[in-house]
Amino acid sequence: MTGKRVSMADWPRAEQFRFFRTFERPHYATTVRMDVSHLIQQRQKWQISPFRHTIWAIGKGLHAVPELCMRFKGERVTQYTRLLLSPTIPLENGDFRYTYMAWNPTRERFDTHAREKIDQVRAGAPLNANDGAIEDVAYLSCLPWLDYTALDNALPNADDCIPRVSWGKIVAKGDGFDMAMTLQVHHALVDGRQVAAFFEATQTALDEI
Repeated sequence: MTGKRVSMADWPRAEQFRFFRTFERPHYATTVRMDVSHLIQQRQKWQISPFRHTIWAIGKGLHAVPELCMRFKGERVTQYTRLLLSPTIPLENGDFRYTYMAWNPTRERFDTHAREKIDQVRAGAPLNANDGAIEDVAYLSCLPWLDYTALDNALPNADDCIPRVSWGKIVAKGDGFDMAMTLQVHHALVDGRQVAAFFEATQTALDEI
């Protein structure tokens, strides 16, 4: 994917970036409730997969926030224009595999692509974990068995700056439905304002049916 190096001399967050890079645990996770009433109400009419639609909506949320498309190695910070989405794909035997989807702003095109990627994984594929060569990616995972209240991810080291997005079981709430969603980020790149913008953009995308 196309990326542009960020000028540290011109970047307003350069001081905060260097500050949070000194932290032993610079990551933080935020969990909110997402309203999926419209998705559940419309899924039969339009033959929509809640799993694939949520992946697309998360992609739209990520791309709406420039800081979530930034990655760093050492002092080099890169701003990417388009990310890959790497969700975990559950298998019938209870195991899982990773795949990499090219996000597309057109939901129908992305849905076709995502369905093909999922079918390829379930037809037989290795774990396919990122060895660090792919920077322009976000990791996604669904926990459809659990209506959780908070979530944390396993992280290899303090310099891992790839965002993680998780979401849980869809549950009835009043006359609608909602679910938990968590965004985990590196504080050197992302502050609370950007986290809030992500959830707002993702909620809007979830309702785009």
